Amino acid sequence: MTSQSSRHRPGRTYRRPQKDPVRILAFEALRAVDERDAYANLVLPPLLRKAREGGGFDGRDAALATELVYGTLRRQGTYDAIIAECVDRPLREVDPPVLDVLSLGAHQLLGTRIPTHAAVSASVELARVVLGDGRAKFVNAVLRKVAAHDLDAWLDRVAPPYDEDPEEHLAVVHSHPRWIVSALWDALGGGRAGIEDLLEADNERPEVTLVARPGRSTPEELLDVLGPEAGVPGRWSPYAVRLAEGGEPGALDAVREGRAGVQDEGSQLVALALANAPLDGPDASWLDGCAGPGGKAALLGALAARRGAALLASEKQPHRARLVERALAGNPGPYQVIAADGTRPPWREATFDRVLVDVPCTGLGALRRRPEARWRRRPADLEGFAPLQRGLLREALKAVRVGGVVGYATCSPHLAETRTVVEDVLRGRGGAAPAAELIDARPLMEGVPALGEGPDVQLWPHLHGTDAMYLALLRRTG
Repeated sequence: MTSQSSRHRPGRTYRRPQKDPVRILAFEALRAVDERDAYANLVLPPLLRKAREGGGFDGRDAALATELVYGTLRRQGTYDAIIAECVDRPLREVDPPVLDVLSLGAHQLLGTRIPTHAAVSASVELARVVLGDGRAKFVNAVLRKVAAHDLDAWLDRVAPPYDEDPEEHLAVVHSHPRWIVSALWDALGGGRAGIEDLLEADNERPEVTLVARPGRSTPEELLDVLGPEAGVPGRWSPYAVRLAEGGEPGALDAVREGRAGVQDEGSQLVALALANAPLDGPDASWLDGCAGPGGKAALLGALAARRGAALLASEKQPHRARLVERALAGNPGPYQVIAADGTRPPWREATFDRVLVDVPCTGLGALRRRPEARWRRRPADLEGFAPLQRGLLREALKAVRVGGVVGYATCSPHLAETRTVVEDVLRGRGGAAPAAELIDARPLMEGVPALGEGPDVQLWPHLHGTDAMYLALLRRTG
């Protein structure tokens, strides 16, 4: 009978693979993203919580695991191009779990300060644990080839020259699908510096930003609790507080109690602009027509309460409507949350003074937070969202009274989801809508630079430090 040691290494004692909980956790997160189309920001927290509860897993371990997961996902396109140069078959023929281990190894070699020998040996040990000794040898051979050059040298080898194919060059160097590079470039309307700055910003780790909900907490309260080393005021929103790297928003009483929340400053600016848009006549009834998961609804509800106005928050998906209820719980003013389809609304027409529709979209404006989305989205997705976006805006214009204001917002800078939608609805393409006119939204974001020619507003990660939120404000005229 053959012993285990002789099966693996004749004449030598078999060494069991060393289990590294940080890299095993990172691998499990990547597999969930790949196998279940999960999002890392939803998968990673429970995995980290379980690891902490199991003991022996500290804050530095959590930080490294987070960096390995997000860094690998952000740079997946670049690493795929490099790994493809180091294997003797098309990448599609490499088993996905093996490719995940290779990508984790490539990120450690090319995107972190982990020493080369440590990055290779740790990746091989991970492969032994999760793939077996046979495939671990393949991982070892490939990563030794990857380690032969640094990132800049690899990019010179795998990316076409900019002058020959600028879009493909940027796609490989900055790890974005080519079609997204093209779409972002069109939306920017600028030169090479603008697009490279944006693509680089998409690959940066975003700050965690809090919102102090008016009447329930203040930025000063949050800053006092955090201290000067852990929190600083927001750049643009008077209710924003930015956390230092590694800050834990869930540790704050105000966040646990719902008096404050985690919300990108761009989302805060959109809600504030709608709330502060000038109105003629009453200002008593507000609608958030696409309210899930509830961040903007909670801020709008707090602002409405200070004026004695009531908020109706509507969300089509019942589970997301429950998230809205949770976000609004304890709001001091009158509000109601319903599960309803904004394209077939249950409310009467010309009912509201202010209406927000933050419509479903491709999410190309939040690639910093959901890096895996760039690899899942396809140009065809735009066609799927288009009728819904137009339908929601048309119904929003019907819901607002004459003289009232509608805010059309989306977390995408793609022109097909922003200006094209607004222009089509104003011109009656695809269905009749009440007459409306665009309001200049720029003065309602006081102090925010580089807002463009107006009257709509496009925020950018590289210019404003926010998600790429879009806002058009429309006043119903007839």
